[in-house]
Amino acid sequence: MDLRSYIRDIPDFPKEGIVFFDITPLLGDGKAFGEAIDNLYEKFKDTGATKVLAAEARGFIFGAPLAYKMGIGFVPVRKPGKLPYKTVNVTYDLEYGSDTLCMHQDAVAEGEKVLVIDDLLATGGTAAGMLKLVQEVKGEIVGLGFLVQLGFLDGKDKLDEQGYTCLLTL
Repeated sequence: MDLRSYIRDIPDFPKEGIVFFDITPLLGDGKAFGEAIDNLYEKFKDTGATKVLAAEARGFIFGAPLAYKMGIGFVPVRKPGKLPYKTVNVTYDLEYGSDTLCMHQDAVAEGEKVLVIDDLLATGGTAAGMLKLVQEVKGEIVGLGFLVQLGFLDGKDKLDEQGYTCLLTL
């Protein structure tokens, strides 16, 4: 199935000169969405992962059903103040500022095998932040996957050492 045909290009959003790649048509089509989850499953089913970790909000869309399909746990990574228990946090640089990601401190046990999933690899900041969270609690990263990679941005440069899988490169 051509998953690219289910991604809509929106020119000049959120500002002039930017093309936004809208995944909602893919999400709205049961077969295309299922194909994306099935493809991620095929890529990662033999990693030995015991948890899938994903960042809000769109990472949840792919991470949670993948965890279900793999029969393993799901770890939500959120913004500050959104998780009710003690957290570990990482602050990382963005193109114009910084952001912080949080995870419950007991969500990943030392040595636990973790698969990191997100919808999009752009500049790599969010992915690098999630990797740091796993490393901080001494988890083992066994895979890193995305639905879409924006090949014209430098996100891959932050992750080449780790290795990653993308279903589509735009």
